[in-house]
Amino acid sequence: MSTTSSPLTSGSTSQSNDPLRLIDVDYVQFYVGNAKQAAYFYAQAFGFEIEQISDLTTGERESASYLLTQGNIRFLLTTGLTQDHPAQQEVGLYGDGIKDIAFTVDDSIKAYEQSLRNGAESAYEPVVTSDENGTVVISGIKTFGRVIHSFVSRTDKYALENVKNRGDFLPRFRKMEGLAINEYNRQNPTGLFYVDHCVGNVELGKMDTWVKWYEEILGFKLFKHFDDKDISTEYSALMSKVMDSGRELIKIPINEPAEGKRKSQIEEYLDWHNQTPGIQHLALLTKDELNTVGQLRRRGVDFLEIPESYYDIVWDRVGEIRENNKEVKDLKILIDRDDKGYLLQIFTKPLQDRPTLFFEIICRRGSESFGKGNFKALFESLELEQERRGNL
Repeated sequence: MSTTSSPLTSGSTSQSNDPLRLIDVDYVQFYVGNAKQAAYFYAQAFGFEIEQISDLTTGERESASYLLTQGNIRFLLTTGLTQDHPAQQEVGLYGDGIKDIAFTVDDSIKAYEQSLRNGAESAYEPVVTSDENGTVVISGIKTFGRVIHSFVSRTDKYALENVKNRGDFLPRFRKMEGLAINEYNRQNPTGLFYVDHCVGNVELGKMDTWVKWYEEILGFKLFKHFDDKDISTEYSALMSKVMDSGRELIKIPINEPAEGKRKSQIEEYLDWHNQTPGIQHLALLTKDELNTVGQLRRRGVDFLEIPESYYDIVWDRVGEIRENNKEVKDLKILIDRDDKGYLLQIFTKPLQDRPTLFFEIICRRGSESFGKGNFKALFESLELEQERRGNL
């Protein structure tokens, strides 16, 4: 197989009048210290399939990347193989974490060029990678802190619909065959299938700056706004604005700290993330919260503890739900309701030694909100964990 990669300066005819029409979340890229070990962690703990790999055995000399899939979720775990690779440099600064929320577009070059005209700063220029199976063009722009957004356009066998059906992800990737963990996960699915939202933590006073950025650069709209009266406890507070990409693709809440008696979770994140904004958590959608959380608990996933007193009052606030109330309580799941329905949610503890990135597992029964009624209980649980870590 022959593969070529080169920068591009002009593009092909787009299929859309809007160069920045975002079709899907193509992948979420993590920079990690050891991609092989991280792949097995996410496979064992969360039920992802280790589907494809790019490393020395496929002709890739600078990095090793593992593609993990579940439903319409695609994680790309990347480790640098040389000391000057960006992944290795960033792991030294931030630990394991999310680098890139990549979007599928009709034409990567046109999306990139339009974003620059809108005021974006380039992360890297368009690069084309081709072989006999097709072509993938990827370009990137910088957003808050360390995070970037890549634009990915695909042709032929690399088209997104083929990727969703276990087709080749990119040139220099090969399928992983015969892994026992993959077979186990197929027989014992955890039921995660979509990236619902990703939350960015930024410095004090910068939330509105990045709200404006998403509006002007990518055409996002303000969906919801929570202030320190909504998200606070006796000791700490934060503010959040939720940006909506449209087309039910992905929402990006942007958090900044607010004044409080003690250090907020946003400040703790920044302290352990080299004072650099980044993605605090990913919310992964399931259609069956009880089954998914039960599976994850049996796999050893650590979740935040919710006090028993929460369930003494929550049912009066939320009302009747289709799930069994006792099972919800036993699994320590949070529930909230808005004018369109209700949701169930639960939050893991940090996924690495630094108290930075974690996951939310969410099930929506019509609700379009983010669990406003749970904020106090959630933040009190977070503060207990901060206190145990000596960071409150």
